Amino acid sequence: MLKVEGINKKNANRRSFLKNGIAAAGAVTVGAGMMSSGLSALGADREHGGITEGDVAVLRYLAAIELIETDLWQQYNELGGQNAPDSAYKTGLQQLDGDMPQYIADNTDDEMTHETFINAYLTSKGAKPVSLDPFRNLEGSQVTEISGLASKKRLTNLMQLSVDTSWWTRYRSDNQNPDLGDTFPNAVPTLAAGKFPAIPRNNAELGIGVKIVPVANHVQAIANTAGFHFAFIEQGGTSLYAAMAQKVTNLEVLRVVLSIGGTEIMHFQTWHDKAGNAIPLTDGSLVFPDLTADIPQPESLQSNLIMPEPTVFLSKKLPVCSIIRPTATKGAAMGVVNDFIKDGLFIGQTPDFLAFLHDLANEADEAERELER
Repeated sequence: MLKVEGINKKNANRRSFLKNGIAAAGAVTVGAGMMSSGLSALGADREHGGITEGDVAVLRYLAAIELIETDLWQQYNELGGQNAPDSAYKTGLQQLDGDMPQYIADNTDDEMTHETFINAYLTSKGAKPVSLDPFRNLEGSQVTEISGLASKKRLTNLMQLSVDTSWWTRYRSDNQNPDLGDTFPNAVPTLAAGKFPAIPRNNAELGIGVKIVPVANHVQAIANTAGFHFAFIEQGGTSLYAAMAQKVTNLEVLRVVLSIGGTEIMHFQTWHDKAGNAIPLTDGSLVFPDLTADIPQPESLQSNLIMPEPTVFLSKKLPVCSIIRPTATKGAAMGVVNDFIKDGLFIGQTPDFLAFLHDLANEADEAERELER
């Protein structure tokens, strides 16, 4: 993994970044917003629908995040979605819920529409859309029993994940909030401590045609990892859209952010529920506890507590409230990028890719809601 500090030192100057061959490689669209948001045609005439540079920075950043989400969801969909061939992996996913393949397909479709819409909206306002195509250079699953899969280049790596499951305990707390500096333990500590696959890496792990249960222990562990990773990704989007909504100025842009953000919440709620059904098992160093066990279970682990428990909000002097958490805006955009890095999503990616994401995140974090004149 590349350290963030090293990346920032090497690529801090945006102009030098553009000169390092990115534009020459055909990524003019990608880099253009880093020196200019493309707002010359927009101005700030809000009576005529103008959007601010801060609005554009937020939308360009969200477009990049949605492109990343689309890339990872497409990989899940190809191997475990509704139209994926029957396999041990797909059967393992169905142990979390029989409708998992349909949910995966629907989540994939949603993310694709998000990135397509945001980029089209940016274009309609005279701003530059975002493309990450020049950075599709990662090897994905090497399954050959699905035609063309092994040759596809990816943005994300789903085969060496360190999945943070602290969102599980965070949403069950009734007296703590990450916005107030609180931290939370992982529900599956070993999943956060290692580097584990969430998709089959080869034909043996896929187990084409296998529909019997229980599936092999290792394959079920891969499916369990995917189930928790689904929720990790979507809880991040749930908080991110809530934070970014507080930074935009134009009411139509606010409508875009809130409308898309609402679907991220729906995704998270679905995956939160399904993750609790992960089959208890031990696969080497990876241990999935039985979160459904009918024993005295602390509320921090109880699987049926999928609604956000009321907790402290804004100030511990105020009454508790059921909320999305976190929603503070300071460093929210960069926080998601860094969480993705810690997750292992970008293992193998280039310094230029990470530098570009950091530039987009910095610009989004610098955006501020402007007061009406």
